[in-house]
Amino acid sequence: MTTLEQILPFLLTAVLLTATPGPDNLMVLGVGASKGRRLGMAFGLGCATGCLSHTVLAALGVSAVLAASPIAFTALRVVGGAYLIWLGIGALRSRGGVGVPARASGEAADPADTATRQFLKGTMANAINPKVVLFFLSFLPQFVVPANGAVPLQMATLGVVFTVQAAMLFGALGWFAGGIGQWLQRRPRAGLWLDRVAGVVFVGLGLRMALSR
Repeated sequence: MTTLEQILPFLLTAVLLTATPGPDNLMVLGVGASKGRRLGMAFGLGCATGCLSHTVLAALGVSAVLAASPIAFTALRVVGGAYLIWLGIGALRSRGGVGVPARASGEAADPADTATRQFLKGTMANAINPKVVLFFLSFLPQFVVPANGAVPLQMATLGVVFTVQAAMLFGALGWFAGGIGQWLQRRPRAGLWLDRVAGVVFVGLGLRMALSR
């Protein structure tokens, strides 16, 4: 079983790693700033929830199979990169976001851009990221104590702890970035360009993932 002596150092390390600037942080910042607090937090919570899929895979040993198979890993990398590029293209084609009311922007709001949709986008973006697969495969076992037994259960527990702290940090990041979005509500033109910046970030991350070796 997982002990407190395992969880505390794991939690500290997880918080430090999650707070370190990386692709997930950039995506949450981009969505929060361009779409507002509610959608930014939803996307951040989705990214954190995606960690659960990696936890399950690592606990079942599937991640090890993916890591050992160049073909499977390459396929996952290309699919993950293509998905991020698709998200980026959507942002680039946007007519401006930040939840700007139609009367302020002169355009109808996009009714399909909901918190649920952003949550699912964040979950998918994280769940199909092959680098996160490798991260969980290499990170979780370092805090597992075989002598305590039930190794899959230990990894599952640590994965849930990681997900909870990531949800809190990404949610706070989405809230902070959303403050910028609220400012942009009064400046639709600036919101339009921020959507463009967010799109470039997503496309760049997607290309990096798809083309990396």
